[in-house]
Amino acid sequence: MERASAPPTARAGGRAPSGRTVKCPRCGQPAPWEGNPHRPFCSERCRLIDLGRWAEGRYAIPDKKLPDKDEE
Repeated sequence: MERASAPPTARAGGRAPSGRTVKCPRCGQPAPWEGNPHRPFCSERCRLIDLGRWAEGRYAIPDKKLPDKDEE
């Protein structure tokens, strides 16, 4: 059983240690941290798929609920 741990950036004071790999947030494959122009993704394909999902509105950042006009 694998033990959950903080991401490499959290363990190294904001910087991932050299030679480390991280899990691609899209496909789950290992992705090199150093020298990877697509990090945290493993490839340009995964990076563009994720970008497309943001553009389509599949992801959203929660915001404070605005009051209804009737409540004002």
